[in-house]
Amino acid sequence: MKKGILFLLLIAILGFDTQKPPAYDVGEWFKFRIHYGFINAGFATLEIKEGLKENKKVFHAIGKGYTAGMSRFFFKVDDNYESYFDKVTNKPYQFVRKIDEGGYSKNQEGFFNQDDNKVVVKNYKNKTEKTISVTENVQDIVSTFYFLRNHPAVDNMKVGEYIAVDMFFDDEITKFKLKFIGREDLNTKFGTVPTLIFRPLVQSGRVFKEEESLTVWISDDENKIPLRIKASLAVGSIKADLDGFKGLKNPFMIKVKK
Repeated sequence: MKKGILFLLLIAILGFDTQKPPAYDVGEWFKFRIHYGFINAGFATLEIKEGLKENKKVFHAIGKGYTAGMSRFFFKVDDNYESYFDKVTNKPYQFVRKIDEGGYSKNQEGFFNQDDNKVVVKNYKNKTEKTISVTENVQDIVSTFYFLRNHPAVDNMKVGEYIAVDMFFDDEITKFKLKFIGREDLNTKFGTVPTLIFRPLVQSGRVFKEEESLTVWISDDENKIPLRIKASLAVGSIKADLDGFKGLKNPFMIKVKK
């Protein structure tokens, strides 16, 4: 579960378009229950607060992942990811990554200069600092989640098409691709919800079983809520289901309520 696998499962969702208002706002909060096989492995949360950067109000998104119960006894995880990003352009100003996963830990911050396409990464664990060149309009790991939730192509994609975004993670640029699989009515704890199905293309090998091991269901409405994430790992499988929410900007479309 190195490199933030708990939270990587949650960024695999959808997009942003500067020509229309975002599908979210300050006060939105999600909680996910994570299962490893039949075991309740832990929880993850995502919320949006208001922040201040360069004398302007910005979104401050906070993601946390942690193991619970017996899983915590065998493999303790405490992950904290944050991003400060622009309310209009979605460009990130700063990211925070503070994780502890069974002895693997990181404590770093990144400060973006989008005009010069640079990011200064401060590693507090090793007391180092470096400046890295990045691509134009690059996203960090948390801002990618919000960047993708309102993408203009999402509602009209054909099966097999994909969306791509440059994401800065682990001191390098990753071409994050999200492939559209189709539509499905999904049974959730909230009721039957119409969904869009996507499959992020991930690197096979150490963590994931194959390139298309990860599948994501999001609500087919204006919110684009992540409802379920499933992954086949190199060893076992993992599933995350939406367990609670509040502060949605738009009505949650449910066909049959429980």
